[in-house]
Amino acid sequence: MTTSIQQENGELVARLEGRLDTAVSAQTEKDLQPLNECQNMNIVLDCNKLEYISSSGLRIFLNILKNAKAKGGRVIITGMNADINKVFTMTGFTNLFEFR
Repeated sequence: MTTSIQQENGELVARLEGRLDTAVSAQTEKDLQPLNECQNMNIVLDCNKLEYISSSGLRIFLNILKNAKAKGGRVIITGMNADINKVFTMTGFTNLFEFR
């Protein structure tokens, strides 16, 4: 699992690549920590290269959303594949996040 964070067009864009499962969730959470520290900024989670997400990965996304909303920001998800979209639909996460 690899992640990168860049500022683009006034938003923080986090690109996730690989499998976000329990084995890598602790490190991924550390890698994405800067997203939890921004104020009044939109966060884009680019999932174009994300192959899989487990419940621990969903928890990371939910924490990012919670922190962003508390600090006046929004979280937008882009590029989900059909399998990840299915997980979001089954868990009700499609009602929580914005999508592009």
